[in-house]
Amino acid sequence: MVLSSDVHNGQTSGGEFTHFNEQGRARMVDISGKEATVRKAVAVSKVTMAPATLEAIREGRIGKGDVLAVAQIAGIQGAKKTSDWIPMCHPLALTGVDIRFHDNGVDEIQIEATVKTEGKTGVEMEALTAASAAALTIYDMCKALQKDMIIGPTMLQSKSGGKNGDFNR
Repeated sequence: MVLSSDVHNGQTSGGEFTHFNEQGRARMVDISGKEATVRKAVAVSKVTMAPATLEAIREGRIGKGDVLAVAQIAGIQGAKKTSDWIPMCHPLALTGVDIRFHDNGVDEIQIEATVKTEGKTGVEMEALTAASAAALTIYDMCKALQKDMIIGPTMLQSKSGGKNGDFNR
């Protein structure tokens, strides 16, 4: 049996995962004993496409509308709804979500999702979900023009706050 005082970020001090109860069944980790701290996570992804597709996005020639504006809203919604999609994620009161886009001028759109909260658990999954939702939305809005776009890699870039400290890729 794993005691909550032995739990750090879903693992015991012995390295065992804690998302399982003593019967070996999945459970949401109890965070009631943890201290609330300011938490921030940044995740990145990218969509690789044909130069003509990127040009159409930049010039506003995609029939479904402003691709990056819609992808930005999708990323924010994704962050807010992460616990609806990822079974063991706690529902969180997010204090900020920022989605930024950059392109290489040729064939890639890079996505950076920053998510913040003040709470008892981190926002890594919310940032990863936001970046993923934005990338999927770019694909959805442009698929009539190009079906072989590539999404990814998607990864955690950094996180701060919490008992386990900071992470920077």
